[in-house]
Amino acid sequence: MERRRLGRSELEVSSVCLGTMTFGQQNTEAEGHAQLDRAFERGVNFIDAAEMYPVPTRAETYGDTERIVGTWLARQPRDQVVVATKAAGPGRRLEWIRGGPTAFDRANLRVAVEGSLRRLQTDYIDLYQLHWPARNQPMFGGWTYDPAAERTATPIEETLEALTELVREGKIRAFGVSNEHPWGLMQYLRLADQADLSRVATIQNAYNLVNRVFEYGLAEMCHREAVSLLAYSPLGFGALSGKYLGDPQAQGRFTLFPGFGQRYAKPGAAPAIADYAALARRLGMTPTRLALGFVHQRWCVTSTIIGATSLTQLEENLDACAMPLPGEVLEDVEALHLSRSNPAP
Repeated sequence: MERRRLGRSELEVSSVCLGTMTFGQQNTEAEGHAQLDRAFERGVNFIDAAEMYPVPTRAETYGDTERIVGTWLARQPRDQVVVATKAAGPGRRLEWIRGGPTAFDRANLRVAVEGSLRRLQTDYIDLYQLHWPARNQPMFGGWTYDPAAERTATPIEETLEALTELVREGKIRAFGVSNEHPWGLMQYLRLADQADLSRVATIQNAYNLVNRVFEYGLAEMCHREAVSLLAYSPLGFGALSGKYLGDPQAQGRFTLFPGFGQRYAKPGAAPAIADYAALARRLGMTPTRLALGFVHQRWCVTSTIIGATSLTQLEENLDACAMPLPGEVLEDVEALHLSRSNPAP
């Protein structure tokens, strides 16, 4: 599997990353370990987790994903695995995490890192990410910025200073942002250069056939500034597999956890998903292959984060990423995109 560099860091990762947010909720420890073993047999060297996982996040399972990854990581050659995790930010009512995350300041980030290191059973984290902006921003299905919703947030330079300190101590090797917007990313880059601080290496944002808003402003910025996109939700929480089209009660996150993934329940999403599924079948492939193949070979994507709840599903996802889509298929996708642009931002 192809290896790609993360930003200007020294980290080289597989073009596919294994997401682990089902570990501890939909998957047991044994199932999580089996997925990790199989992914690494297939050439994946990159794992993505978060302190708040599994999802839906709740007090009873908080930290279980990192613990499951940690018991697997403890028996691996550490230098052959690139481990990413994330710090939860303020504004989400997660009182069971560090007493309720209040800021991305030095004290909060240090406590968060130490907790993740302990659960992951490792001395360092390869890529440490801010799970979402601390400031007021539309995210997780929101699409409109509202200046009336402003709240106090840690100054970005202060956050950069705290992260740089962790890099210099060797607790993290590189850091990134997630669910971020152009203004925020540019501030991180500008202030790092201005104050000679460590630089953002990655951005982890949603990117798929029905949500390509990354292309509007962030794609150029990330290309020119050498920031790597880690594309999450390439299957739209499973919606782009087409499984809900024929059976709205199909087994999956939408039916297991009502209210989950509302961005894919927007009025224009279902017709667009149906059109992409029909296109895939007309071209003689599964909707999963079309959706994952598209994301995996986009020029702006460094690594595609896939998730699974079974080894069969994992194999299908890995196979889909391994089969490039022909040029004429990509032309068909672009034509459909122009008539169904971004119904699930």
